[in-house]
Amino acid sequence: MDNIGIIGAISILASGLTIGIGSIGPALGEGRALAQALSSIAQQPDEANTITRTLFVGLAMVESTAIYCFVVSMILIFANPFWNYVVSKAGG
Repeated sequence: MDNIGIIGAISILASGLTIGIGSIGPALGEGRALAQALSSIAQQPDEANTITRTLFVGLAMVESTAIYCFVVSMILIFANPFWNYVVSKAGG
């Protein structure tokens, strides 16, 4: 396998690992946050609006980690900085 094929294969593998592993943490965090919010609402129903608002802000922050992993994954597939270097050195 030539260098271009190796760079392509490693980019796709790294992209898959990035999005796969990078989504596990936010998914577990969001599940735990939702469980705690529901427990808090069950204990104090009068504070449901405040808890819900805080929950949504927190979920957005947690989800941003997964979005960053997705962005890195797309960069590895479509805008790989090593790809142009290898192609230029290969004479393509």
